[in-house]
Amino acid sequence: MTKKALNQNGKYVQELINSIEPDFNFSNKPINRFKYIEKNKVDLISRLKEQISSIENCNLKNNSKNLVIGDGNINSPIMLIGETPGELEDNSGHPFQGEVGSLLKKMLLAIKINIEKVYLTYSINFRPPQDRKPNAQEIRRYSIFLKEHISIINPKIIVLMGSTAMETVTGLNTKISDERGKWKEIILKNKTFPLMTTFSPSYLIRFPENKKYSWEDLKKISQKIEELDIKI
Repeated sequence: MTKKALNQNGKYVQELINSIEPDFNFSNKPINRFKYIEKNKVDLISRLKEQISSIENCNLKNNSKNLVIGDGNINSPIMLIGETPGELEDNSGHPFQGEVGSLLKKMLLAIKINIEKVYLTYSINFRPPQDRKPNAQEIRRYSIFLKEHISIINPKIIVLMGSTAMETVTGLNTKISDERGKWKEIILKNKTFPLMTTFSPSYLIRFPENKKYSWEDLKKISQKIEELDIKI
């Protein structure tokens, strides 16, 4: 076997590689890993859903109809995390339904983002009884699952919508008005994720006078997308 010259990267040309072992053929054709990554994410999310479903002695689970895991584009660079499912979400098993979903859709369109292009989930996957705020123990319990969920989706930007989402991801138990609109970072499995906290759509429906602050946050999110050269 005659050796051929090395290329600039120090690799033998393809003919030489193929001559090493006739039973193996190599090709310069690029491998399409997109479908593999997508399938892998689907499998991981399915496994995560099974883990959450297996929770025992959970008042949230015992009083809910459905586990709401997530919806949207699992390969999206943007992950929106709400607080908890409401009645419509509990009945359907899908996040951000009804008036809340319509408002979120309009908010995203205001910065030229189609809601179908992002990934949606909640910090807590079950509807709390009477739509109460989850307690500290429940938030800590579901924080483990949410952080694993974030690692699976692997977004470039995380938007936390509401105080429960903020506390579940960051551990902060402060006024959301003091934290909203600020870019921060969280490190999960040695990966850094930029995130911002803002008001939830359900809060804005109850207190529409705060929509002006959400608009400020949305503009910052749009600027960050441009800065990071994120394609949606």
